[in-house]
Amino acid sequence: MKKTVFLGALTVAGLAAGAAAAGTLDDVKARGKLNCGVSTGLAGFSAPDANGEWGGFDVAVCRAVAASVLGDPKAVEFVPTTGKTRFTALASGEIDVLARNTTWTFSRDVDLKFTFVGVNYYDGQGFMVPKALGVSSAKELDGATVCIQTGTTTELNLADFFRSNNISYEPVPIETNAEAQQQYLAGACDVYTTDASGLAATRATFENPGDHVVLPEIISKEPLGPLVRHGDDEWGDIVRWTLNALVAAEELGITSANVKDMASKAGNNPEINRLLGTEGNLGAMFGLSPDWAVNAIAAAGNYGEIFAKNIGEDTPIGLSRGLNAQWTNGGLIYSPPFR
Repeated sequence: MKKTVFLGALTVAGLAAGAAAAGTLDDVKARGKLNCGVSTGLAGFSAPDANGEWGGFDVAVCRAVAASVLGDPKAVEFVPTTGKTRFTALASGEIDVLARNTTWTFSRDVDLKFTFVGVNYYDGQGFMVPKALGVSSAKELDGATVCIQTGTTTELNLADFFRSNNISYEPVPIETNAEAQQQYLAGACDVYTTDASGLAATRATFENPGDHVVLPEIISKEPLGPLVRHGDDEWGDIVRWTLNALVAAEELGITSANVKDMASKAGNNPEINRLLGTEGNLGAMFGLSPDWAVNAIAAAGNYGEIFAKNIGEDTPIGLSRGLNAQWTNGGLIYSPPFR
């Protein structure tokens, strides 16, 4: 989910510069755990189970990074953040990485001094309404009340869409997805708008999901991905290439089930050998062990496994790969070479 921050950009930038100066990799190693910022709870993406164990599509990125750096996917402290608090938490050093359905935008990258390390989900903003409302297009929502998370680019996209279509709406401001769900189901708003993936995740938790429809319009581009602070390129490289390792593993046929066996001996594919540390010294280039990528892939599987388990078509979320298919299958998911 997409967001802006109502904290002065200079303040955020100053916090980021100070927090990055110490060296995040050294801090994480000394602490013995990764502090990872996640959502306050979004089914399939990042949410605690009944035992308080965090899981989900974004959580898997955190666990892969912990496995890369510390050799232990469970060495993670999950810090729930809202649209308003997430950037301050990252800039101040409270968290080492933010992996929380956050859209990569110019101002967040440049003005707020963050580094987006890649895209783990290509998304777009949509609208959900009760089927009983009898609406088939977002252009029919003139005068509707709309539940909208504050501190988000969703707000800006919504205003742009209604203005460009010469229709009006009444915003119902909320701060978390749980609050949005409660207000929407209580009838406090006619419409809930957020990333289409978030709508699918929210609808999957309803008692009667079939009573609600996601309208066909997608009104924005929302490339979602993990981010770190400016000023610590080594740490940015580690998070970036951990994500890339998960993507490349799917393309190369490396899974959580076979990665250890494939890493036990060099094979005939040089790219696989370099990725798994049986050839070359990629891990040493950023201060990690030769099996850093092996550990990352073993933590929760490759990108495709993570997608299928948490948000795929066989889960209650029910998302198809679409744009998030590998480039070899017509999607946008693609890793630079490991060489």
